[in-house]
Parts: sequence; structure tokens; C-alpha cells
Amino acid sequence: MTNRCTWCGDEPIYINYHDREWGVPLHDERRLFELLCLEGAQAGLSWITILKKRDGYREAFDNFDTVKIAGYTETDIERLKNDIRIVRNRLKIESVIKNAQSLLELYEQGESLESFLWKYVDGTPIQNSWTMTSELPSSTAVSEQMSRDLKKRGFKFVGPTICYALMQSIGMVNDHLVGCYRYKEVRAMGA
Repeated sequence: MTNRCTWCGDEPIYINYHDREWGVPLHDERRLFELLCLEGAQAGLSWITILKKRDGYREAFDNFDTVKIAGYTETDIERLKNDIRIVRNRLKIESVIKNAQSLLELYEQGESLESFLWKYVDGTPIQNSWTMTSELPSSTAVSEQMSRDLKKRGFKFVGPTICYALMQSIGMVNDHLVGCYRYKEVRAMGA
């Protein structure tokens, strides 16, 4: 039997996410933007709910093309509010549009999302050594600073807990439990 972090349980979609994505250092702009938006969509919901809707999000939001999304109008918002493939919360829908606009402003200032996010760990993942899921923090001083800075740049649904979940998902922090088979593999990726 393979030892995994206990949070992924026995749901195939969770296991696949845990085994292939969670904690793996990610530097691709489109995927970083996608995960930033999906982590925001998760607020108040379970991550598995969002994982099950991820393909729907990709289709509904033009595969997270920031230029297209930044130009969405009220017509697009109404379309999205009626799209059962996503979380149909107006504020969350509007946050994706605002985040695309804020990201384009970041680009205009000569910075990428990748460089903006990864500077909080000096480009090197934080390697934790948790033995139990209960030890994992929901936020840290780093995620709190990231949250403040993203909000100053106009990003929405980027509170400290959302930012920490983003850090975990994109591999800025290795929060696999020490007893998980992925712990050493992910640690080696960040070395």
C-alpha cells in the first residue's frame, strides 16, 4: 500500500492531484493564473468541489487566457452566472476578471506572475517536515505578506489562507507529510 498524505483520502481525483500536482514547483504563467483563480473559487468550499469543476472552469474562462478574460463584459458575467460547470457566485466570477486585469497591469510593469509569487521564497521551495496533517498551518507570515501585496495590486479573493493553499499547490512549500511517498520526490524537485 502506498503511503499518502491523509487529506487526499480515496477519491481518485484527489489522489491524482496529490500524486501528480500538489507541491510540485510550478512556473508556467497560465497555470499559475489558473490556480490563483481556482484557489479563490474554493473559498468556503472544499478543494475537491473545485477539482471536479476544473475542466468546466477552463472551458468557461477561455482556458484562463488573461487577455480574453480581462475584456469580459457584463454579458460574459451573466453567461458565467448561468454556467453549471463553475461556482456561480458573482463575486468569484468578477474576481477572475479583476485578477486577469491586475495581472495584465503587472505585466505592463515588467513583472510576471511567476516572478511576483516566487520572490516570497527567494525562488526556492520551503521544505517542511510535518508528520501529521493537523500540523499544517492554514496561513503563515509569508502568505499574509503575499496576500497584502496581491490586494495592493488589485487582486481579489487572495486572503492569507487562499495564498497559503496556492503556495502549497504550486510547490512554493512542500507540505507533504514526511511519511508520504511524495515527500522525498517533491523535496528533490525543489533542491
